[in-house]
Amino acid sequence: MPATSASAPAATPTTDDEARTRLLDAAEALFYAEGIQAVGMDRIRAESGIPLKRLYRLYPAKESLVTAYLERRDRRWMGSLGAAVAAGQDDPVGAVFEWLAGWFSEPDFRGCAFLNAYGELGAGPAGVLDVVRRHKAELRALLAGIAGPGREGLAEHLLLLVEGATVVAALEPGPAAAVRAREAAYVLVRDSGGHGGGIHAAAE
Repeated sequence: MPATSASAPAATPTTDDEARTRLLDAAEALFYAEGIQAVGMDRIRAESGIPLKRLYRLYPAKESLVTAYLERRDRRWMGSLGAAVAAGQDDPVGAVFEWLAGWFSEPDFRGCAFLNAYGELGAGPAGVLDVVRRHKAELRALLAGIAGPGREGLAEHLLLLVEGATVVAALEPGPAAAVRAREAAYVLVRDSGGHGGGIHAAAE
């Protein structure tokens, strides 16, 4: 393919849905790699090819674009993890950490986008904070379903292992943090009784 084809600007989207997709693709790549505060709206315009006037019509403020970026990432992230757990019913705890190991090994891995956003923005924009809290609540609920009824303590410990492994992997990319966290999770499962609630013999 000629080099000019790769660098040629994409055609202007004809629908707002197409424009939103382009804007969110650019926003996600830039916000996740470089940080929310480091990337201005004009940079999003340049990367997406969407005129600034149309950008501000679809996302009147930067906060609304950040919120939309996190909401879309939450749907994709939780959907992918949930599918991995559903496919690994013989060992759902192991499935969580195997999925994390794959994520941690991706070349563009930069840690948890939601904690990164909170770390940058704190308790500032309410819409962003709501998405961050909702994402963590969904993750807690998924782990509670794996732990089973009456094992709220186990679910909280699994959450701490997931979050801790993600922080470590952000500093030391690769699967090692997920592998170590999985070993610790199996010990917790054994100590909690090990059976029921979808937790099977792989934790034995």
